[in-house]
Amino acid sequence: MWVWLKEWLKGRKQRVCINGCRSDWRDVTSGVPQGSALGPVLFLIFINDLEATLVNSVLKFADDTKLFGKVDNDIDRRSIQNDLYRLIDWSEKWQMPFNTTKCKVMYLGRSNSQFQYHMNNHTLEAVVEEKDLALHYQ
Repeated sequence: MWVWLKEWLKGRKQRVCINGCRSDWRDVTSGVPQGSALGPVLFLIFINDLEATLVNSVLKFADDTKLFGKVDNDIDRRSIQNDLYRLIDWSEKWQMPFNTTKCKVMYLGRSNSQFQYHMNNHTLEAVVEEKDLALHYQ
């Protein structure tokens, strides 16, 4: 069944052109062609198990991932932080790192303790508003 996929991905080459100067052609050994009809489907198959070990909820859209859960106490906070560790473990296993500088935390509710969260030794920035898929969340 996967023979057709292997054949479709085989023999691809690329080169870089900067200011009219071109590099030599090189074999492409990973990824799928951008703009291909199969690219999004293969990506979804690849990330299908992302939340398999998580305790809290996850929303995925294309290459965006949102982890969320109710946090009323330190146990809940640790649960979210442990899920962030699990996401990092998954990303390292599959060589698909999160850009932790783009990862943010949004605290909802008046009595939220606003714990700090971390990914790869990076403290996640707390925001009061975020634009996502052309929507503003506050």
